[in-house]
Amino acid sequence: MSIREMIIGFMEEKKYKPMLKEELAVQFDIERRDLESFYKILEGLEREGIVIKAKNDKYGLIDNDYLVAGILEGNERGFGFVIPNDKIREDIFIPAENMNGAMHGDRVIANITRRQETDRREEGEIIRILERNNKIIVGTFEDNRNFGFVVPDDHKIGYDIFIPKAKTRNAKTNQKVVVEITTWPEPRRNPEGKVIEVLGYLDEKGTDILSIIRQFNLPEEFPNKVQEAAKNIEQEVDPKEAKRRVDLRHLNTFTIDGIDAKDIDDAVSIEMKDNGNYYLGVHIADVAHYVREKSILDKEALQRGNSVYLIDRVIPMLPKELSNGICSLNPNVDRLSLSVFMEIDKKGKVVDHEIVEGLINSKQRLVYDDVSDFLENDDEVAKEKLSKVADDLKLMEELCHILYEKRERRGSIDFDFPEAKIILDEKGVPIEIRKEERRIANRLIEEFMLVCNETVAERFFWSQTPFLYRIHEEPSAEKIATFSKLIHNFGYTLKGQQEVHPKELQLLTKEIRGKKEETLISTLMLRSLKKAIYSNEPGIHFGLAAQYYSHFTAPIRRYPDLVIHRIIKAYLNGKLSDQVQGKLEANLPEIAEHTSMTERRAEEAEREVEDMKKAQYMTKHIGEEFEGIVSSLTNFGMFVQLENTIEGLVHFNNMLDDYYHFDEEKYYIIGERTNKIYRLGDIVKIRVIDADVMRRNIDFELL
Repeated sequence: MSIREMIIGFMEEKKYKPMLKEELAVQFDIERRDLESFYKILEGLEREGIVIKAKNDKYGLIDNDYLVAGILEGNERGFGFVIPNDKIREDIFIPAENMNGAMHGDRVIANITRRQETDRREEGEIIRILERNNKIIVGTFEDNRNFGFVVPDDHKIGYDIFIPKAKTRNAKTNQKVVVEITTWPEPRRNPEGKVIEVLGYLDEKGTDILSIIRQFNLPEEFPNKVQEAAKNIEQEVDPKEAKRRVDLRHLNTFTIDGIDAKDIDDAVSIEMKDNGNYYLGVHIADVAHYVREKSILDKEALQRGNSVYLIDRVIPMLPKELSNGICSLNPNVDRLSLSVFMEIDKKGKVVDHEIVEGLINSKQRLVYDDVSDFLENDDEVAKEKLSKVADDLKLMEELCHILYEKRERRGSIDFDFPEAKIILDEKGVPIEIRKEERRIANRLIEEFMLVCNETVAERFFWSQTPFLYRIHEEPSAEKIATFSKLIHNFGYTLKGQQEVHPKELQLLTKEIRGKKEETLISTLMLRSLKKAIYSNEPGIHFGLAAQYYSHFTAPIRRYPDLVIHRIIKAYLNGKLSDQVQGKLEANLPEIAEHTSMTERRAEEAEREVEDMKKAQYMTKHIGEEFEGIVSSLTNFGMFVQLENTIEGLVHFNNMLDDYYHFDEEKYYIIGERTNKIYRLGDIVKIRVIDADVMRRNIDFELL
């Protein structure tokens, strides 16, 4: 039992009375040299909201009947919600007057002031701020002669930040700035800060995306020592290492990627066996050979967690010498790989597999559109480009359909969301936004990566080795019940709401395919599911209806993949000693939690950039008319999505023909006088009346 668990156990005893940290140290017989570590564990338990330190400095367990620890979700109108750590309890509403200086994202303790009633959630007041989240804030500067203030970009931070004149760094009104908080807010007093960086005016090239990079604290430049370490890496394969490897250079291996991709993780090869089975090779860049554990490159990669893709730029996990150089599977050069060979029968079952440290030489760099043009349309230009791999591609297409059908049979949910393709001019201004289709080449690579990730996860589950899995837990019964109620408005039903099987949701995705409400219902379905995360404990992947799943195929841009490459290589080379496994068991939970966080951060930043560019694009279309589909209903209006994926709000204030309100039970919007009804999925005509780039808001009115 760890000392942390012993402390909790001791405090849970009925006879325990709150003690000072020194008294606890005596109780646990802690030696002088270990005192600092012991006190750090206590502080950690306090930060997590498991124990609380009273005003007399004595520690005791939090009484969960009255006190709730969690993360504060702010609102621009000043109130907030505490999202409890235990995830079981409902969120607690905190009125503006009870925020007591807490800000969005802070880790807090709330005291329950009103118990839950049938139509009202629990209310509380913030009594302790355990950990501040917003030490650095990005926003827009406003000059006020004797002082300045900054309006945060994140509207969940319900305060403007006061800036004394001497600390404005000569920022001008309407410039984007980065502020460091110097004094935290108090009841009836705004936070105070100093400008540490002036990013420029919003309409200057790159300022908008740079402000989002700063807002999410994404690490941009690599530190000098990391760059030096990357420059010292040889850009050609070491002949001694090549000799040690399984030589796979004779295979007709190639890569298929987007036209702009520079960090190429994966290559594929295929053969037909005499018994009629497919022999698929998935060859992944052996990044672990170059990025050694605990090296300066490894520490930086762990901190970043993943690469972030922001329309016109990439914030890579690894320096370009690795990501675009020696680790990228560029054509006609030798590269080190971790290769998975799978023998797959006509039903899509992997009947045998082998994992080897390989040496490959990609014969060609293919582009998704060319491959799709060839396979879908037998396009002559594409056929000419792909003549050396045409037979292999036809075979791969066959296997792709087999693998997809196998996944479909077991109930894997295939979301076919239209992604937005945003085209920027040389000044970073969006000039075109269109829906990007998922074509056969993308689906082919997707299927091969899925089957490879699954094969690897299952192999290491049965080997009983410490491992990092990609898990997706079952959705809660409440969320599925709400979703079921929503789709009932469209005439769809779900079986088995108490314990829904992915197969049920998959059948629904088939039923809605090609219908006007497809994107809408898919979005609602996705919102009702939990988020996939990394975990050191094996678990199901609900969305894929997979018993075992991992992320193995992208070690250039995802740290969890790099971690499991190291485990696999140690396993293959007989180096997984008890000591190594013990270290893995201690470190993997923290890596899983951290990389799940960096992944969420990247997704939020990517979404924020996309929303901003969409709003920027629509500023040039104010007054224009479009057709769209009602995509969401709220108690203040309805959202309408256009064909090109852009979404805008029709506010009740702009629906002037009647007084409308949202009927939550029947899930529609209804006019009081005319009884006019708007439902999800209705096709409507709108006019664009406003687009606010700062708030990422687009406003429509109905025609």
